Amino acid sequence: MTVKDKIIALFEKETELTVKELTTKLQASKQMVHLVIKRLVEKDFIIKLGKPPKTVYRLLDRKDIKAQDSLPDISEKNKTFLEQNFLVITELGDLLTGVIAFNHWCDKRNQPTLKTLEEYIKTKDKYQGYYDKNGFINGINKLKKTYEKETFLDDIYYLDFYAIERFGKTRLGTLLHFAKQGQNKFLMNKMMDEIREKIISFIKRHKVDAVGFVPPTIRREVQIMKFIKENINVALPILEIKKISGIIPVPQKSLSKLDERISNAKNTFAITDQRVFKKVLLIDDAVGSGSTLNQIAQKLKNKEVAGQVLGLAIVGSFKGFDVITDI
Repeated sequence: MTVKDKIIALFEKETELTVKELTTKLQASKQMVHLVIKRLVEKDFIIKLGKPPKTVYRLLDRKDIKAQDSLPDISEKNKTFLEQNFLVITELGDLLTGVIAFNHWCDKRNQPTLKTLEEYIKTKDKYQGYYDKNGFINGINKLKKTYEKETFLDDIYYLDFYAIERFGKTRLGTLLHFAKQGQNKFLMNKMMDEIREKIISFIKRHKVDAVGFVPPTIRREVQIMKFIKENINVALPILEIKKISGIIPVPQKSLSKLDERISNAKNTFAITDQRVFKKVLLIDDAVGSGSTLNQIAQKLKNKEVAGQVLGLAIVGSFKGFDVITDI
């Protein structure tokens, strides 16, 4: 019985094992175990979980594995469409894109891939009408309907919807959600690769002369807004926006009522900048009610720091800035 056969037998018996456990049980060299493990991962027999020194290998459930040659016959045009628009992060933490991601999503819901793909394309076409010629979504009319005379932003845009009907989170919404919640720099970098040039082009097109980044309310080891700020690296003045709060920080997502969100935003941020600018851009990761950007815009104008204030979010809700509850 070879080392490979013994390792396979152990996984079939115990399901999860570390390299240390395998070397101890088999009295085999660490190098040999690593070599076999690598091949088993490549063949989708096991999956690697965690990072050194806390790496564990788990036996994959055969029913969750679908070979490449069993994927449905999809046209090259639709393959490209899915690669550009569809992304899934599985319950095991795997990042899937394109046809594989869509097929996985359909399998999990017992839906036929080809028929569902037709419906997905139609749904995306429907939402496409909300993007302007430069690929941005303008939400100022919806914001004005919400705040009426209390609208202080001159315009507000976002790069994509957070989610769409039936199919849930968009590609960008998925990246943002898991990057932020998991404080995952790999996903943050992937997100930045998709949004960096769009944000820079937006700044140039609108002739912005200063940028402000909405500071986070909740402490995290890796703050996504700080990451965005450092990785856009705009050659413009950066506004000083301070986060202030009571003893217990209250994130916007925990508030369901609009008046609570407005009150929270009024008392959570302060403008300490004394400089004066013609047009300021405020950048946030997600637009829920819009209260955070709107209240910061009011403070900027009250202090005469900015003549005009634009808002730009990575994602926003579709239904007129409905509350986003899980970012």
